[in-house]
Amino acid sequence: MDAEIELKLFMQSQHHDLLVSLLSGMSESTPQETRHLSNKYFDTATLQFRRWKMGLRVRNSENFTEQTIKTAGSVIGGIHTRPEYNIAIEQNTPSLDLFPKEIWPNEADVDALQDDLHCVFETNFTRQAWHIYIEGSLVEVAFDLGDVIANGQTEPICEIEFELLAGEASALLHLAIEVARAIPVRLGKASKAQRGYQLSGHQHSAPLEKIDYICLPADKSLSKTLKVLLETGIERWQVIESLLLETQDIPHQAKLWMQLRACVRLLRLTLSQFGLLSKQVLQYFELIEQQMQFIEPLQSLSLILDEQKKLLGKRVNKTVITELVLKSVTELVSTHKLAQLWQVPEYGQLQLSLVDLLLKTTNGGHQLVDYPELGLFANHLQQDSWQRIVDVMPVSAAMDSLDYQKVAQALDESILVGFAYGELYQEEDREAFRAPWQDLALGIQTLGCYQLLAKLTQDSEVDISGWLEDKEQSLLFAMEHSRKSALNNQPYW
Repeated sequence: MDAEIELKLFMQSQHHDLLVSLLSGMSESTPQETRHLSNKYFDTATLQFRRWKMGLRVRNSENFTEQTIKTAGSVIGGIHTRPEYNIAIEQNTPSLDLFPKEIWPNEADVDALQDDLHCVFETNFTRQAWHIYIEGSLVEVAFDLGDVIANGQTEPICEIEFELLAGEASALLHLAIEVARAIPVRLGKASKAQRGYQLSGHQHSAPLEKIDYICLPADKSLSKTLKVLLETGIERWQVIESLLLETQDIPHQAKLWMQLRACVRLLRLTLSQFGLLSKQVLQYFELIEQQMQFIEPLQSLSLILDEQKKLLGKRVNKTVITELVLKSVTELVSTHKLAQLWQVPEYGQLQLSLVDLLLKTTNGGHQLVDYPELGLFANHLQQDSWQRIVDVMPVSAAMDSLDYQKVAQALDESILVGFAYGELYQEEDREAFRAPWQDLALGIQTLGCYQLLAKLTQDSEVDISGWLEDKEQSLLFAMEHSRKSALNNQPYW
């Protein structure tokens, strides 16, 4: 039995030559034989192996055939650790009785499993590999280029695997970060097996779990809290990526983009709160935030489509307005795709920096801010966040639509602080305090809708300028009343 410890990155095939040059040119790098690998993945009719979180395959190359089973493992950020069993065979189907008996669950009937095996999908790819010594550790870097094949469909494989052969897991990240400095990459959450099951129609991307508040560790330790916050942000980020690739529904896309940005902001806030936000990583965050500026208009446009009756009332020209909005949405979505964001080098650099910080946190590698217990730490963060809101929208100020747009990010981040630590507080007091601010955030989005509608209809046959002005002023009046009332509420911390 081998314990496979690896990190996977996805990249675009046009960067192949640069990757080969980079890896071959590293000190203490030894290129390995390039191999063409054909793999058949097997399961039962009821997908019993998948349900046990096992992966069963037969791999063929020019001079060997082997069967492999991988059992359930663990994931820290993007680093996967799984036990695997490899056995040389001569046939093209696996013989389950060759694997150690102790790997099977108690209820397993191995003979019945053997009789029910069939090939679910295949992966065929060319693997270029290097053995690289770094920081006293030996890492195999493999670049795989090929296809996943299932049900007559194909999906491209273009990924880099960093597998630890000897030494410390941190070497995987440090080598991956070196690669990410030269080539645009991103964390690869989905294994070839996961992608094969999805392509065969036997598995769908994991849904984004609805979280009202992050579940913090029972012992309320600061280091474990940091680990939970980082894990939650990194995991949700990757799930949202998968869902964005699958959906064509514009309102759903807009919500996913908002959730992706919320993950990125939560991670930045977390690092800042724990004193771990370096200048370099802050620059990564700022650049990605700039790349996501299209999310605000996309959210407004999708809100118009989603809430036509509420926003446009009984106006007779809804059809024309909807056509204008759909045109703008289509243009916005076509010019801002996830694949384009992946080509920003800082995107992958940020992801890997976060995983590096998570690994150090897990291994106790941080000297954290000194607080006697999590409750006091959270109170301090809540107060700082609250004070920022009081400063940018004081009760004595009269705010117009532009003023509200300027404070939107500060309000969003303040709400995120409550999301991170909210479970520490009494529900009734917490919800009573947060509700008007969440309503205010929705009000700011609605103001954005009115501003976009004014711009879209300015040069059209539809004249709704007077109506829009009335709607905006009516909303502003309600928001001002709500804001000033909320500023006088007693904080729940």
